[in-house]
Amino acid sequence: MKNIRLSFIFIILTSFFSLSSVFSQVPDNYPANYAKKPRFKALVYYTENAEEAHVKFAEQGLEFFKRLNYGDGFILQHTTDLTDYSYDKLKEYDIFIMLNASPSSPAERKAFETYMENGGGWIGFHAAAYNDKHTNWPWFVNFLGGGVFYCNNWPPQPVKLILDNDSHPVTKNLPSSFIAPESEWYQWNPSPRENKDIEILLSLSQDNYPLGIKDVVNFGDFPVVWTNKKYRMIYLNMGHGDDEFTDATQKLLFINAFRWVLSQNKTGDPFRK
Repeated sequence: MKNIRLSFIFIILTSFFSLSSVFSQVPDNYPANYAKKPRFKALVYYTENAEEAHVKFAEQGLEFFKRLNYGDGFILQHTTDLTDYSYDKLKEYDIFIMLNASPSSPAERKAFETYMENGGGWIGFHAAAYNDKHTNWPWFVNFLGGGVFYCNNWPPQPVKLILDNDSHPVTKNLPSSFIAPESEWYQWNPSPRENKDIEILLSLSQDNYPLGIKDVVNFGDFPVVWTNKKYRMIYLNMGHGDDEFTDATQKLLFINAFRWVLSQNKTGDPFRK
């Protein structure tokens, strides 16, 4: 019996070292790139002190990013409190994901500004970019393209989205148009499209108008996904309710955005290492 156990252990160890040897001698033309350690470090921020639909999205969003980390491809941490996240702590992260809120105190805002101005990476969803006359954060408004919240449809509903750029890494594998799951869609004024530093990737199709049942949006430019070319960032207007991760095309969009922001890291593309 003892000899059988020893033989079994020997076979397992031999197999392990054989596989390790194979992966350490991968030829240059091999199609796959197997990570030997976590590729990067990500921080997810959300709040539980928000309207129910935004909390539901945050809960599912956190689970979505956890599922992307099956196999420990990266280090994933999350928080509901930014009090202790100074710039020195934020700069440890290659990407900062805001699911349903943004920094609120002067210290938190300054840390985030410094992080982004020094090459930090950011993805924001829906309410993470909400700002109005009470927000009082001019830097954030400029970061988002100069627009503030103007109006929205209600109740949440699916819409037809169209590509503004079919060659960008975030959109190149998406259909020219698709139906996005129901959400509350924000229109901004002035439109981010008017800002030379903003590149619009996806917009709400004009043939959605009139949009809404209770609160009806009848016209206007309506970008929903964009990047500010001065920063390593992308904003996605999706993020209201528990329906946002039900559509494969939209999930692919989220993954594309995540990968693209990381690929622009000044330390190098982690997916090519």
